[in-house]
Amino acid sequence: MQVDTDVIIIGAGLSGLMAAREIQERGLSVTVLDKGSSVGGRLATRRIGDGLADYGAQFFTVRSDAFRVHVNRWLKMGLIYEWSQGWSDGSLKRTYNDGHSRYAVHGGMHALAEYIAQDVQPIRVNRQVTLIKNEADGWRIRDNTDETFAAHGVIMTPPVPQSLQLLEQSLVKLADADWNTLSEIHYGPCLCGLFEVDGETTLPEPGALQQPDAAISWIADNQRKGISPDVCLITVHGGVSFSRQHWELSDDEVLDLLQTALTEHLADDAQIVQRQLKRWRYSVPLTTHHELYLKAVELPPLIFAGDAFGGRGRVEGAVLSGLAAGRAMADALSR
Repeated sequence: MQVDTDVIIIGAGLSGLMAAREIQERGLSVTVLDKGSSVGGRLATRRIGDGLADYGAQFFTVRSDAFRVHVNRWLKMGLIYEWSQGWSDGSLKRTYNDGHSRYAVHGGMHALAEYIAQDVQPIRVNRQVTLIKNEADGWRIRDNTDETFAAHGVIMTPPVPQSLQLLEQSLVKLADADWNTLSEIHYGPCLCGLFEVDGETTLPEPGALQQPDAAISWIADNQRKGISPDVCLITVHGGVSFSRQHWELSDDEVLDLLQTALTEHLADDAQIVQRQLKRWRYSVPLTTHHELYLKAVELPPLIFAGDAFGGRGRVEGAVLSGLAAGRAMADALSR
């Protein structure tokens, strides 16, 4: 069976969802495909026993008026809350405060993705795109269930190396300038440990420690954060260099290293009850494209978007890129 739609969006993370909402508001049809089991991408929250832990994006800030419009609405709804205005760097100094609110989401970061996705239909999860072909009137796509889709335009929001790999294996030829620009976007990995603790942490207020350039870049107490009231669950992120160095180790070997770093922030009588590892191969864009999206030339409408576009990175960058990509696609199809 073939599904006909105006736009196919590959990826149901923040960029893909925001692009889809923008396109639907312009009166066009859209289908979102994601290889994962749920929406959100790195807006990821895991339930462990009776607790919750964010294991992808941990918080977000607001630097632009365009994003502030959405954040103010989410605040008014009670969907999000201010967690802090800065983090301890591990020194004896007071928590660093730069005046920018750090926002978290009631129920975990994934709840924000679920809210945004409510207005987007259809979204098909567990659908990995295996083939994309350009045709005279647009694009034809096949997924891992062998379902095919015909669309006038495509927005690709996965990490750029994954999008380029799909195009290459599908024999889609980008213009040299576009290929070269996209090939210059690189990401760093993150090894993330989740630890259930019986006892208390000694992390500084408000329950988080951030050292961006250290081996362990982030430690957060999800109970003190407010999303796991009944269970103490700790998120530990390895920095980019640490994660690259130890990527090939087994899960237990990596967790041993992360647990060693965590131990110094636990009360003397605290015990690790259980632990899990999540590997993010494309955790953070290290190099970005200065524009909010890239529209391929010499092809039917094809747009690349995500947190690696616009130079902001993270949550705000993903939202702004998705909105801009959605507008650009709607404009391209209305001509």
